[in-house]
Amino acid sequence: GAPQERAPKDPTHPLTPPTHSMKAAASKQRSLAPAASTQRTTTTRVAPAASVGATASPRFTRATPTTPFARNGSGSAINGNVRVSASMSVETSAAATQKLDKDSAKGLLNGAKAFIFDCDGVIWRGDKLIEGIPETIEALRKAGKKLIFVTNNSTKSREGYLKKFLSLGLNISAEEIYSSSYAAAAYLKSQNFPTDGSKKVYVIGEVGIMEELSLAGIPHFGGPEDEGKKITLGKGVKMEHDADVSAVIVGFDREINYYKIQYATLCIRENESCEFIATNRDAVTHLTDAQEWAGNGSMVGAIAGSAAREPTTVGKPSTFMLDDIAEQFKIDKSEICMVGDRLDTDIQFGKNGGLKTMLVLSGVTREETLLSEENTIHPDLYTSKLADLLPALTEMNQQ
Repeated sequence: GAPQERAPKDPTHPLTPPTHSMKAAASKQRSLAPAASTQRTTTTRVAPAASVGATASPRFTRATPTTPFARNGSGSAINGNVRVSASMSVETSAAATQKLDKDSAKGLLNGAKAFIFDCDGVIWRGDKLIEGIPETIEALRKAGKKLIFVTNNSTKSREGYLKKFLSLGLNISAEEIYSSSYAAAAYLKSQNFPTDGSKKVYVIGEVGIMEELSLAGIPHFGGPEDEGKKITLGKGVKMEHDADVSAVIVGFDREINYYKIQYATLCIRENESCEFIATNRDAVTHLTDAQEWAGNGSMVGAIAGSAAREPTTVGKPSTFMLDDIAEQFKIDKSEICMVGDRLDTDIQFGKNGGLKTMLVLSGVTREETLLSEENTIHPDLYTSKLADLLPALTEMNQQ
């Protein structure tokens, strides 16, 4: 397996594991993102989530158009509850979501003190920067905006993502990065998961989760260590598992195999009070810029099916990640804008937390999907790419 990083001793180090209390946010978090098995590859809908545990309340609800009236063919208003034609539904969707123009860009920039950006599909696609990103980030900093870069991809730790940002020529600090691998470690810390070795974590995933757990001082195994492991079946064969595993984390794993699935299933089903944690349930991901690839939702779905349990999801659109970000950066949620390319994760994430939301069409979602009558998730604004904010930013910075 890959070598694990040790937690830095310097408490001011940007990668020192979280120590603040997040019990309140975590206790409310145990909600479900849509199961991967029900999502299409161009996922645009989100089902209402069920809660996990007796005391947790559902946190994810359908977003509904804020415009109460559509127009009929003659231009007269009709109540939005009345059945309308497909063309009128699209008009209602369009009214609920405004296309970015100069005035709306100025309004957004004047009202938002911080921006949370998804990475894949907003900042880059695969290993290529999207047009205008360096200039836009520089202009936002000049305007005094706080920037946070959030990703559901758990294959890298914060340090790993920092290397990617720097390799692409972007001046980003480690403190500005929040990955789902970090969120998984932060969630366990919020639950006071012991670091004395009395309990362990089994990982399906890649090196990012392992590194973040090491930084948090949480005992763990699995991940890359179990690549290539196979089960030889025969009469009476029984697979043993560690009874001290009290949490299973499932993140994106390009080396997932039957051994890992069976081991995780046994821990969840047979170990008392074993937590089942998903970094995210994204249906697809961008491994290359040529096409979409099956995402972590396929891996979480496999474990959920065999374990007959649904996980606690710590990545988008879960509110745990947002609550932790707001606490860490001391930001009021009403002053944050979420920018993403996915309706069911990025935009729903923002809506769940009461943020302003802007969809960019440089990633997964297409304009026709956004404005279709089937779509129920409506961002406040949408535009082709993040750099469309540049004209308004330039004018603001010249004043």
